[in-house]
Amino acid sequence: MSQDPTARPNSAPPERPRKALSKMPTGIAGLDDVLHGGLPEARTTLVAGGPGSGKTVLVLETLYRAAQAGRPGVFVSFEETADALHANALAMGWDLEVLQQQQRLALLDPKLDWHAVRAGEFSLRGLLAVLGGHAERLGARLFVIDAVDVLMRLFTDEGRRDDELYGLHAWLVEHGFTAVLTAKSRPGGQLQPAYSFLDFLADCVLTLDQRIVEQVSTRRLRVVKYRGSGYVSNECPFVIAHDGLVLMPVASAELVQKPYGPMGSSGHASLDAMLGGGYRRGSSVLIAGPTGCGKTTIACTFARGAAERGERTLYVSFEEAEDRLLSAMLSPGLDLAPFVEAGVLEFLTAMPESMGVEEHLLRLLCAIARFRPAHVVVDAISAVNRMGSEAAAFDFLVRLLSACREQGITCFYVNQTPRGSAADHITGMGISSLIDTALVLDYRWEGNQLERSLVVLKSRGVCHSNRAHRLTISDSGIGLAPLAMSSRQEET
Repeated sequence: MSQDPTARPNSAPPERPRKALSKMPTGIAGLDDVLHGGLPEARTTLVAGGPGSGKTVLVLETLYRAAQAGRPGVFVSFEETADALHANALAMGWDLEVLQQQQRLALLDPKLDWHAVRAGEFSLRGLLAVLGGHAERLGARLFVIDAVDVLMRLFTDEGRRDDELYGLHAWLVEHGFTAVLTAKSRPGGQLQPAYSFLDFLADCVLTLDQRIVEQVSTRRLRVVKYRGSGYVSNECPFVIAHDGLVLMPVASAELVQKPYGPMGSSGHASLDAMLGGGYRRGSSVLIAGPTGCGKTTIACTFARGAAERGERTLYVSFEEAEDRLLSAMLSPGLDLAPFVEAGVLEFLTAMPESMGVEEHLLRLLCAIARFRPAHVVVDAISAVNRMGSEAAAFDFLVRLLSACREQGITCFYVNQTPRGSAADHITGMGISSLIDTALVLDYRWEGNQLERSLVVLKSRGVCHSNRAHRLTISDSGIGLAPLAMSSRQEET
């Protein structure tokens, strides 16, 4: 008889009740989700990274958010002056001076004399006594030391430096501080050899880096370890926005999606008939085809139909400016300007090369949060590749699609494909299986005349037409008519 490998012996003692690790929320958007609640209380966290990776911004924002929430803290900087930190914080809307006046935080920049002669048993005890006094005065339990590696340069003897680092760690633990230290790291996240054992001392280790991929800058955060707690182990992209850090994990462990809503009109009666009544609200619709086949015209037809019903639509354009697109759509009889003026249609435009994937995604998600649209049109997802690598483009689309599904937003994606390949490779980015409805457009030459066609490749949960239709575009909009079948097709 086989035994259950997970079964415990009968003689095993009963399990003691589990106790969750106490944590302090950072208040940084997305970071507490990655850390499953925040930083470990009364323990030490190390934040390591290279130049420009965002170490100081992360720890300074942690202190600021904690002070706002009524948890006083002490910030000690060994690289930047207090005046510089105040100015940098104000640029992000953080008024540290007000919090200092309210006795919620202390911002200190001890002046280290690098030319002083060190004689006898020089140690950090005097400095720590002063810093401890500030913490006691505020009743602070959060203690941040920015650039601890700079502090340790006071000690030229390697043995003394190690002793003082161990002593600093012991002092923080003894006083029960929730401590956050920053230190510089080499490319790849490795600390300088002289401080490499900090990874082992700390209970939680975060590494930050800034990398360039195909001329696009990206910042990433990774939790290397977290004693006594689970965490998101994958790298997480983040952005230093105008008001602080924003982390955007690529994926979550659970699928959180709203169910499909009722049917909605495409804005055109004949297309509704092809789709079996329209599209499902909260679904994702792809409009794919080569250039010149009418993808944007169909997308704008969708947008106008929704706007006429008073449903807010966000139109994201990576290829044409708003005024140019509004002007171009007048030719097929789509006057969208009144809906823009009425506030039910909004355009968000940007050059793909103007920023990285994370900045584009954050800008788009902020627009969705502000405008609260029922529908989002992205024209065109083929331009997303120009934001960086193909993998980055895939991440962008998956995260956008997931965010919209969580909120029940209907998404319309326009994608340009090579002629004749749309039905075989409709997205070119590996997200075809995530699309609920796919419209494939194409064209051919009949003598000296261009003939456009449209077919519904798939539409989940809906009985739709499987016949190709002739697509015409005139000054009164689009027209659809079934293509005549060949005798062989009729026999089939």
